[in-house]
Amino acid sequence: MCEYESLERTLEKYIPPDELKEVQRILMGNGSRELELPRCAVEAASARNFELRGCAFGAAPEQLRQPRVVRVGLIQNAIVLPTSAPVLHQIDALHGRLADIVEVAAMCGVNIVCFQETWTMPFAFCTREKMPWTEFAESAEEGHTTRFCRELAKKYNMVVVSPILERDEVHAGTLWNTAVVISNSGSVLGKTRKNHIPRVGDFNESTYYMEGNTGHRVFCTQFGRIAVNICYGRHHPLNWFMYSMNGAEIIFNPCATVGELSEPMWPIEARNAAIANHCFTCAINRVGTEYFENEFTSGDGKKAHRDFGHFYGSSYVAAPDGSRSPGLSRTRDGLLVAELDLNLNQQIADRWSFKMTGRYEEYAKELSQVIQEDFRPNAVRE
Repeated sequence: MCEYESLERTLEKYIPPDELKEVQRILMGNGSRELELPRCAVEAASARNFELRGCAFGAAPEQLRQPRVVRVGLIQNAIVLPTSAPVLHQIDALHGRLADIVEVAAMCGVNIVCFQETWTMPFAFCTREKMPWTEFAESAEEGHTTRFCRELAKKYNMVVVSPILERDEVHAGTLWNTAVVISNSGSVLGKTRKNHIPRVGDFNESTYYMEGNTGHRVFCTQFGRIAVNICYGRHHPLNWFMYSMNGAEIIFNPCATVGELSEPMWPIEARNAAIANHCFTCAINRVGTEYFENEFTSGDGKKAHRDFGHFYGSSYVAAPDGSRSPGLSRTRDGLLVAELDLNLNQQIADRWSFKMTGRYEEYAKELSQVIQEDFRPNAVRE
C-alpha cells in the first residue's frame, strides 16, 4: 500500500460533501479548522515538491487571559541520496532539503519547528551494522547539524527541535538517540534523550544505543513549554504523563515507523496522550522506503531483505479536547503548520479534571510495590 496517499484524501474523494463534514467530525472532532496560508508559501511548497497543509485549534475567549497563540511546524521527509552515498554528502543533502522546507515554515509564521527522528540519516538500525551508520553521530552541542540548526533558528526567530544520533564525547563517545532543542535566539537550550528503546521486528536500536538518562525534561521557550517524546516512547502512557507533569504544553513525538508494524496504532496514541494529559501532541513520521546495500534478516524465519518497509508519514497534531488535524501524506515530503491557542489546555483540564481526579498517591504506592522482587499481585481467587 505504499502508493496509497492518505485516508483523508480517500474520504474527500468518495464521500459527498454534506456527509463528509459529519464523517470528519466523528473521526477527527470539532476542534480543528483549516488555516489559510500565504500564497508565497503555497507556491514555494509546490515548486519544491512537498505537501503543505495548515490547521488551527482555537480556545474560548477568557476575561483575564489573552489568547496564547503559537504556530508549530511538523516536517516529514524521505532521505535525499541513496544509503550508499558518502556520509557527509547524505547529511548535507538533508540539510539542504530541510532548509528549503524551514524557509516555507517561516513564511507561514511558524514559531517552533520539529524534524523527524534521526533526521540527518537513513534509519539504518535495522541492519545491525556499525559502519558506516555510527559515522552519522554528532555532538549535540557543537556538531555540524547543531550549527546548521542554530543558523536556521536565529535567521527565522524560530525554535528548532532537531532529533539526531548523538556522539557523547564527554562519556567515552557513547551513542544516544537525542533531540537537541535550539532557542529562537540561536543558542542551544538543551537536549533530551529517547527514554524507551524498541526490541521488536527490525528495530534493532539497542545494538547502537540504550535508554536515555535525561528523564522527562521540559524546555521553557519564548513560545511555550515543550517536550520531546522520541518515537517508541509514544507506546508508554506514563512517558507522556511525566512530560505533562513537568509542565509540557506541547509534546512533540518525532518518529520513524513502518506500515505493517504500527500503522493501526498511529492515529490513536498521540491523540489519546493529548486527551489524557491536557496538552497538545505532535506526531511526526518519515516517509519513503530506504534500501541498503547488504541484506539483513529479521529473526522471523523469512528471507533476508534490503529494506525496512515503508515509512508512512501521516504526521498530525492532536488537541486536548480530542480533536486532531488531518494527516500529511503517506508518501510525500510535507510540512504541517498548526496554530494552537495554548489556553485550550487549561480550559479542557478544568472541564475534565483528569489531573485533579488522578489518584497519584495510590498509583505511586502500588507501583513501588510492583517493582519489588517479592511483589504479589492484588488478585482475589476462589
